[in-house]
Amino acid sequence: MIKAYAKSDPGKVREMNQDSYYISQSLDEVQLYMLADGMGGYKGGEIASKLAIQSAKSYIQNNFKEIPKDRDSIIQLLASSMEYANMVVYEKSKEDKELENMGTTLEIVLVYGNKAFIGHIGDSRIYRIRKSFIRKLTQDHSYVQKLVKDGTITQEEAKHHPQKNMLMKALGCNAFIEPDILVRGFLKEDVYIMCSDGLSNLVEQEEMYDIVLKNNIEQAPKEFVELANERGGYDNITVAVIKNI
Repeated sequence: MIKAYAKSDPGKVREMNQDSYYISQSLDEVQLYMLADGMGGYKGGEIASKLAIQSAKSYIQNNFKEIPKDRDSIIQLLASSMEYANMVVYEKSKEDKELENMGTTLEIVLVYGNKAFIGHIGDSRIYRIRKSFIRKLTQDHSYVQKLVKDGTITQEEAKHHPQKNMLMKALGCNAFIEPDILVRGFLKEDVYIMCSDGLSNLVEQEEMYDIVLKNNIEQAPKEFVELANERGGYDNITVAVIKNI
């Protein structure tokens, strides 16, 4: 059985919340958890994040029954859902001058059996807590992460780099995308944390672990948001906590 709770907050500085999320009801046939952090223009980011989640969700829900339930077919479904969402957001940005250059990150966790199928594009993140260990499962698609990978700067320097928010990949900015698709175990007592960079820029992963450990998972998202706001709340903050009970 899976329990999931989420919270989204505009933070202390931004007027508008351009983040969106979706969490499945526990009785849904396919368990889906999604988070998107939109960007672009006055309303662009808000529209991009909502559209991405709606499109990917409806694509998965409409096609899940039809596919074989093997690993490769679910991976393909997830990739196709993100490609479809990309097309919807990209086409929308072309229709309206005010929405030009809008885009969004997109994180999807699709739980089937004891596996989590993960779709990722952008710099929102997914972490997993198992036993007494927290691990980041996704790699940021950011310019700064590329510098770290190339050995140009350290992980510590990356945290304060002036081009920290520059994305190498996002959804809706180009006609084609290549999302990362991962498959990981989702065992009893595992906890998955999905968050926008409004949280991960201000709260270290070890602190996330402590918050989940000290609170029930219903309370944890509220604690995350409060801590990020205490530290400045420079961006919209969205977090979902999902536990395999």
